[in-house]
Amino acid sequence: MPVDDLRSGTWVTYIGGRATSARLRRCRVEVVSGPDAGLVRDIEASVIRIGARRGNDVQLTDSKVSGLHCEIRLDDRGYRLRDLDSTNGTYVSQLRINDVFITPGAQIAVGSTRIKFEPLGDSVEIELSDSDRFGSMIGRSVKMRELFARLEKLARTDTTVLVTGETGVGKELVAEALHDHSHREKGPFVVLDCGSIPPNLIESELFGHERGAFTGATNSYAGAFERAHAGTVFLDEIGELPLAMQPKLLRVLERKEVRRVGGTKTLEVDLRVVAATNRDLGVEVNRGRFREDLYYRLAVARVHVPPLRERKEDLPLLIEHILTTTPGGETASIAQETIDLMTKHDWPGNVRELRNVIERAVLLAEAPDSEDALRRGPAPAPRNEPSITVTPSQTATPTRRWRASGSIRWATSLTRSTMRPIRSRRWRARKRSTSGEETPSAC
Repeated sequence: MPVDDLRSGTWVTYIGGRATSARLRRCRVEVVSGPDAGLVRDIEASVIRIGARRGNDVQLTDSKVSGLHCEIRLDDRGYRLRDLDSTNGTYVSQLRINDVFITPGAQIAVGSTRIKFEPLGDSVEIELSDSDRFGSMIGRSVKMRELFARLEKLARTDTTVLVTGETGVGKELVAEALHDHSHREKGPFVVLDCGSIPPNLIESELFGHERGAFTGATNSYAGAFERAHAGTVFLDEIGELPLAMQPKLLRVLERKEVRRVGGTKTLEVDLRVVAATNRDLGVEVNRGRFREDLYYRLAVARVHVPPLRERKEDLPLLIEHILTTTPGGETASIAQETIDLMTKHDWPGNVRELRNVIERAVLLAEAPDSEDALRRGPAPAPRNEPSITVTPSQTATPTRRWRASGSIRWATSLTRSTMRPIRSRRWRARKRSTSGEETPSAC
């Protein structure tokens, strides 16, 4: 697209069907009224954050503005303004908005401040990786190659990374790849799911405990940070961490030292911290559910994993990869009509849902034949159907193929004459009972 078309925040150049370059528009944010009137910021970022606290791209002194008030995201569709659950709201044309696309030159009201948003004619290049893979992640789309390029840089550092994304996009794969491509690759990679641990045990799991520290502590225990010494600790679902535990985590991040529950000795730890969440921690900060200082300490580097619906061009590559890693999937193939059907689906469960659909199709012969079938779970097993038995000499090795309708057919050389129905175990038991024979009890 032409550079002077201000309607889009990003654009991509393709050669031979492959993206060769991507560009991000530089934007200007000007405060036209309010306590900070005259403030002008020219910003080169895909996400522009506005609020009263430090760390925002546009920091305001207006007392009616929340710490993380709103953000503007740039993409090929335009400029998306989103309120971050602020106290006094975000307004465009005197209408309070939650999530809306705005036009160039739009004026945004936050608190008693009015801001003008103006895309500029110049742009900066977005770095794209030359590879379609990083660690266990694969993708040819621009968003994934942009992600890979960022991860390649971050892997060479010890910077704390906050990984965001919806459920099922593969946030743990990002943490594993950062560890495997870093100088800590030979060290431990420790995973701790903050959302699956009871609140009364989370401190022990994080920091460890000494023998006798509490009822049931019969032995000393090394926590996640201690076990991850010289390696990487991955804190999954960090947004679920209890508020009372967050200051202790902040201390570890800042001083790189831990103290076991019930202990008096401080242990130094050399590790990298990668955290992940499917929540918007900026919103959680405004709601008082997450500490602001911990948020900024975790978000030294932010990495966002795009949902599958935003990179559907990766579907054929993902399907091929999943088939090769699914038992029995090596001999399966998918017709283009089925891939087209999958492209129409939004995949709310992302790559995890795609894997489940393919595995169910391969292992249970339950492939989707409509968009509604993709939304439904596995079909219930049929009832009251007689089972069949076939002698080994009469059994042919089945081959699997995907038909254009999307369903799997099992092609065999079996004929009706080679099958004989047999009675179920329950029917035989009833038969023996009525004839006076003793029936075995169920185990």
